[in-house]
Amino acid sequence: MEILKIENVLFFDFLIVAALSLIIGLEQRRHHLEQEEPAEQLFGTDRTFTFIGILGFILFTLDPDRKLLFLCGGFVISILLSIFYYNKINQRKKYGLTSILSALITYCLAPLVITQPQWLSLLIVVTVLVFTEMKEEFIHVSKKFGKEEFISLAKFILIAGIILPNLPDEPVFSLLQLTPYKLWLAIVAVSGISYLSYLLQKFIFPKSGVVVSGILGGLYSSTAVSLILSRKSREGVASANEYASGIILATSVMFVRIFLIVMIFNPSLATLLLPYLLILFAVSAGVGFVLFLKKNSSQFPVKDQPVIQKNPLEFRVALAFAVFYIIFSLLLQVTENRYGTSGLNFLSFIAGFADVDAYVMNIVQGKFSVSELTMVAFILKTSFSNNLIKMLYSFGLAEKKTKKSVAIGFGIILLVNLLLILKLQFIS
Repeated sequence: MEILKIENVLFFDFLIVAALSLIIGLEQRRHHLEQEEPAEQLFGTDRTFTFIGILGFILFTLDPDRKLLFLCGGFVISILLSIFYYNKINQRKKYGLTSILSALITYCLAPLVITQPQWLSLLIVVTVLVFTEMKEEFIHVSKKFGKEEFISLAKFILIAGIILPNLPDEPVFSLLQLTPYKLWLAIVAVSGISYLSYLLQKFIFPKSGVVVSGILGGLYSSTAVSLILSRKSREGVASANEYASGIILATSVMFVRIFLIVMIFNPSLATLLLPYLLILFAVSAGVGFVLFLKKNSSQFPVKDQPVIQKNPLEFRVALAFAVFYIIFSLLLQVTENRYGTSGLNFLSFIAGFADVDAYVMNIVQGKFSVSELTMVAFILKTSFSNNLIKMLYSFGLAEKKTKKSVAIGFGIILLVNLLLILKLQFIS
């Protein structure tokens, strides 16, 4: 019975290797059909790749312990592929290695299927297929990426993958419970969300209109969107309701941003906070959508209205956030020690005028002698004051009709926000 089980396993492993090899070969045939060169000058396709996969399976299973036969077979395959590549360079002056590398990966499928989890083999084949077919897309993306973008990506990898894991998670100063790890984790979290918004605006929606720019900008900073779109409303290249819609929809995305931040640091609190944020998101998104439907764009020429913003991985941006984060960490400790819950309530309202992210991260990471419902109320109070300051910014900077639409929109959001705070005060 044990022998039958082994034989059944080998049988299914063989079928998987043959099928995956055939799939890669079929993709290569489709790729070759697009080439202008004669077929005899191109590397093999479906049958060749299937045979390469089967050869790897045979040699690996004949000597599974030492794997000497498999290594020798790989050496022979590599020699043959090298000869083909040498002739390809000499005859056609082409240097692409995609087909050759795909053939080597196909040869390695047998040990992958036999010794590794099945999902890994499938993932590798999917990656080979996708990357082979996305040549033109990668060329298009690389043309968009400048030197600064690769430097920014390197910065994010540095701060998230190298610096963060090596920082100590113990307080440096006795007066401040904040640890270097928590501070840096906060910077990575907020920079990561903002960096995603930055990339979407710059590469996916580079010529988006007012509303789309507002939505994407809200993931970066709804306050910055309010300032920028309020100023732009004076230029008159879009309707007043369109600018107001962009500002309000940016605020709706702010609630998504808050949820993501809380979810990263305190999932249980995020679960408790979710219904309240969903209500605020639905109300603000609904108001923004209604304002968008009421826009009269036929009177205005269609122009691109991207929300211009700084790269969130710039040193000054990260430094400003770190300063706010440390200040709020200290203020929260001092306020709770001296004034208790009433002091924290007042600080929650004031924090919305400065930096919502820095305050919320401190709230969800800190150890306070209050219930989770009270912490939810703190976050809602911070969002209330932040929306209030955004409305005031729009009042001071936007043109007259935009002010009216923004006032109506924020008035509804602030009212709902206030009712939710009062409900929490009642039940807690």
